Amino acid sequence: MSPRLLSRAEAAAAIADRIARVWPEWVCSELTGSAHQPIEIALRPGVDRNAKIERVGREYWTDWGIEWEGIDLDGLPGVSCENREVCDERVRVSRPYRLRIETLDAGLATVSRLGGTAGVDVARFRRVAARLCAAGVGLTPALLKRACGLAETDLESAVRAVAWLSEHPDLGGWTLRQLPVPGVHTKWLANHLGLMRELTGRDLAAETRPRLSVVHLTYVDPRYLAGGDRRHDAWTSGDRHDLAYRPRVVVIVENRDARLWFPEHPETVVVEGSGKAAAQLVGEIPWLIQAERVIYWGDMDSDGFAILNHLRAELGPRGVSIDSLLMDEMSRVRYAHLGVNHDRHGVPLRPSSARLPHLRAAEAECYASVATRGDVAFRRIEQERIGADDVAAALTALLSGDLDVS
Repeated sequence: MSPRLLSRAEAAAAIADRIARVWPEWVCSELTGSAHQPIEIALRPGVDRNAKIERVGREYWTDWGIEWEGIDLDGLPGVSCENREVCDERVRVSRPYRLRIETLDAGLATVSRLGGTAGVDVARFRRVAARLCAAGVGLTPALLKRACGLAETDLESAVRAVAWLSEHPDLGGWTLRQLPVPGVHTKWLANHLGLMRELTGRDLAAETRPRLSVVHLTYVDPRYLAGGDRRHDAWTSGDRHDLAYRPRVVVIVENRDARLWFPEHPETVVVEGSGKAAAQLVGEIPWLIQAERVIYWGDMDSDGFAILNHLRAELGPRGVSIDSLLMDEMSRVRYAHLGVNHDRHGVPLRPSSARLPHLRAAEAECYASVATRGDVAFRRIEQERIGADDVAAALTALLSGDLDVS
């Protein structure tokens, strides 16, 4: 150990650092009355004999002793400064050796007395701990630390939810979004399931009834549409009803406008399914997974290709082969004039480093072009901006085998 002398400022910083690490355990021990290890700070580690004094410098040693003689820690409950003798040029002298801190208040007071700043809001930590305990939470240091990191609005919602859940052991009559927790936003619980599991030990998603999935679809078969019947429909998971006709081709699109105004095509149904949740959603639809051809058409951007990749990863093992429409490098070049570099809020689109192993060669080339970290002309072509005639021609070519989908 290299000999070292801690100044009052260094000692204050060392205590503050320890408080920042141990406060969750100490606050919990205050509530439960359990014991905890005190904070001990060595003030002159390794300086225990004349030779070590010579190494740190005799003038520095003298000044350090004077500095600590001027520090009065008397009257601070829970604080003690241990002195030990050391041989200084054949004379045994007593000098500060170690600070011992027994409580959080003692640590905060010592840091202040030494001229430092603790940098932690212990008063707030105690208030949070008290509120959680009052709500019936089995508090642990890790849980307290996480709760104290919440914004005040989130903490308020958590406490309200814990209290309400303690009075409602059976949640089977509600979906997660239906839970009538007073003062808690309808989506808050769904976005904080992990936190609620830690606070209550309950899996709210498993305890509540499932929220039924709804797929919106559009009929585009020209013979059917000629009869003047409804063009748009919906299918709900678990429900039993027949479509207007059994589709031979199903096109899954990312955007609502693309579904609503999809061009006519025989024996085809167009399904709106954006995001990675689309895989689970469409996997529940018998007439979809049993169709002769299933096709995905999304934006030419990193998100669109990620959805395509996820669909194949989830549905491929079930024997569902998925082609893509207008999501290849040739299409990217053809519609480059429609490319954009910013989202709807004007924020620049970012590159993506995600590996998408289920893309085919032409798709992967297009993905690399829009997602690369290098310079690009654009990072997105939105599907709804491609004309209906071009979409119809591309779909016909794909189904006839004239379009290379390798």
